[in-house]
Amino acid sequence: MSDITRAEVAVVACAELFRGDGEIVVSPMGFVPSLGARLARLTFEPDILLSDGEAYLMTSEAVVEGWQPFRKVLDTVVPRGKRHVVMGANQIDREGNQNISAIGDHSRPKKQLLGVRGGPGNTANHRTSYWVPRHSKRVFVDQVDVVSGVGYARARAAGLRHHDVHRVVTDLGVLDFGGEDHAPRLLSVHPGVSVDEVVAATSFPLSTDDVTESRLPTESELLLIRHSLDPKSVRDKEVPS
Repeated sequence: MSDITRAEVAVVACAELFRGDGEIVVSPMGFVPSLGARLARLTFEPDILLSDGEAYLMTSEAVVEGWQPFRKVLDTVVPRGKRHVVMGANQIDREGNQNISAIGDHSRPKKQLLGVRGGPGNTANHRTSYWVPRHSKRVFVDQVDVVSGVGYARARAAGLRHHDVHRVVTDLGVLDFGGEDHAPRLLSVHPGVSVDEVVAATSFPLSTDDVTESRLPTESELLLIRHSLDPKSVRDKEVPS
């Protein structure tokens, strides 16, 4: 199958977030991360338990197959590192801190957003990845205005045992914080995107020593994405080609 779109590459990159997770609860927030999680379960990670991010467990067809009261999720899953969540981010800085709360000074913000919500608990207690559909300097900043999700320096200072900011998938490529002292790295660029383009859209320095090209979906993955998971191509509205 030809004419692979940027959105389909992003879906596969989100699926790859869960490779190796095994039997664990995954909580993808956002349409493209949800497609990625469902694709992973249908292919190389059949044991992951899909969650709607709160209390429902879902099949790969997004049908509710189980329920656990939200308080029980907090008591039994969240504090024990047995969950992988993919959150959005209005800002991410060089230390891996995330902001979904407000833009500007916290006492008088220019823009009020979601609030910190589950960001502190998610990042303190288990593996967290981020999905950014519009990679820009407005998102990738030197220092976030409000810390919602905890980055590596704060996690180290607090002695957080399960803290793990895994990867950041964007419409341009995939990043992580696996450099020296958790310095940010560019792992891959999506087809048609240059390393210089990603660097220019990021406010802080990125290690670009070992950048590869994000993998394309296989033919069977394309069939699943196009005919089973997202036949109406909603993905292309989130990530235009």
